[in-house]
Amino acid sequence: MKSIFTFAICCLAFTISHAQLLHKKKNFTRQDTLRGSITPEREWWDLSYYHLDIKVEPETKTISGKNTIQYKVLQPYQVMQIDLQPPLELTKVTQNGEQLNIKHDGNAHFVTLKNTQKIGEVNSVVAYYEGQPREAVRAPWDGGISWKKDKNGNHFIASSCQGLGASVWWPNKDHMYDEVDSMLISVNVPEKLMDVSNGRLRKVEQKDDQTKTYHWFVNNPINNYGVNINIGDYANFSEVYKGEKGDLDMNYYVLSYNLDKAKTHFTDAPKMMKAFEHWFGPYPFYEDSFKLVEVPYLGMEHQSSVTYGNQYLKGYLGNDLSGTGWGLKFDFIIIHEAGHEWFANNITNVDIADMWIHESFTAYSESLFLDYYYGKQAASEYVIGTRRSIQNDRPLIGQYNVNNEGSGDMYYKGANMLHTLRTMVNDDEKWRQILRTLNKKFYHQTVTTQQIEHCLAEETGLDLTGFFNQYLRTTKIPVFEYKVENKTLKFRFSNTVDNFKMPLLINIDEKEHWINPNNEWKSIKIPSSNSSISVKKDFYLNIEKI
Repeated sequence: MKSIFTFAICCLAFTISHAQLLHKKKNFTRQDTLRGSITPEREWWDLSYYHLDIKVEPETKTISGKNTIQYKVLQPYQVMQIDLQPPLELTKVTQNGEQLNIKHDGNAHFVTLKNTQKIGEVNSVVAYYEGQPREAVRAPWDGGISWKKDKNGNHFIASSCQGLGASVWWPNKDHMYDEVDSMLISVNVPEKLMDVSNGRLRKVEQKDDQTKTYHWFVNNPINNYGVNINIGDYANFSEVYKGEKGDLDMNYYVLSYNLDKAKTHFTDAPKMMKAFEHWFGPYPFYEDSFKLVEVPYLGMEHQSSVTYGNQYLKGYLGNDLSGTGWGLKFDFIIIHEAGHEWFANNITNVDIADMWIHESFTAYSESLFLDYYYGKQAASEYVIGTRRSIQNDRPLIGQYNVNNEGSGDMYYKGANMLHTLRTMVNDDEKWRQILRTLNKKFYHQTVTTQQIEHCLAEETGLDLTGFFNQYLRTTKIPVFEYKVENKTLKFRFSNTVDNFKMPLLINIDEKEHWINPNNEWKSIKIPSSNSSISVKKDFYLNIEKI
């Protein structure tokens, strides 16, 4: 039986920022397919621009307004799928001022267009909606809108919707494959409050009804769940970071009474930027700036508007997920959620089944942050320490086309898989360039697992087919079996998939040797039958001496 302590650690690690947003499911419904697949009513049009124009009324917990959806026609079709989740109501959709017929099917709404949709045309529809959006139960894992108040009694409101879908609070094309090219976000709030959303603030309009409208413009492609509203009694401070692409505006929005505390604590943000530009390449959204915004939940990777609720503590709410001490050298939420700017926001999965692309690289970024400031040994100890949270309950890749993510192991099993791959490459500068290549090659793109696998295989020069099949598509951990007979070391892998290959660095009498095990017994001569044998701990595998 596992100890209570071990169980507690596993529970803590399991609930790291936005892990396991969707419930495990075996039986999928029509709604799952409508949400998770590229339906005929989605595939014929390509998003180009949104203008989300809404009024948020804290006292009634309601949102009303409209979203102008601009699109390019890719093929002739007359029905468009727009997603919006009850209890919000899609009240009408218009094109060229004419109201259109809507067939409602749960979260999906099928709009019949009157005008013939001709290939190459750029058209738009306006979707009007209103109501009380789903209130977040336990944001960000069970998301929606958080309607809270700060300690001074001011409204403190924020959106979080990864997995659940952005359609929980605004109408859109709610699938990861198609990112809008740019977006204007206009949010009307009571005049004593401020809204902070994505991109740059264009203007603030004072209205006659004692409200203000904040207009934020996003200049880069953005995924739907990355769009956010954050409303509160905010104070702002900023700095200019001298980055790889020039001056980067870094802005911080915190509750007014936390201003002094934040100015001290948020020094992790420029440190993060320096480390991650080193490892991953330039911050992907210079045009939109970088913001860190305080919210009434733990945090989330909203693009250029990263949200923060880690209570101004180091680690994860003051805890070290690795158990090594290294996890208390940084604020987990600042480092992890900002790491998603490269993996999730720059490089985005086409299907949520491939969410390991977001989470494995970003969980691994925690280790790379430590590597940059404290050295390779610290980084290694940290990522190895996080293995204690691995459950091996399900594969890292979920089921496609039904809005189903894989196991929560996509965080630290995925991070250890990448750390293993780095060890196999055995060239830290080459590894750094590989990570930078990923962000350059897939700049502002949606990708599949296969694209990432192919790129990593190409850049490393290794046959990684079996490697990725093993770690991404099964729960089996490779076992390195060995025995010593007559000054001979015999070894092989077991518990592996077909064609599993992994060069292995071992120590024989404290001297390093590379070997190339497979599922067949191999042997090498060693100095003595009593020679000490050990495997470098950076490889994520099990070891069995026979």
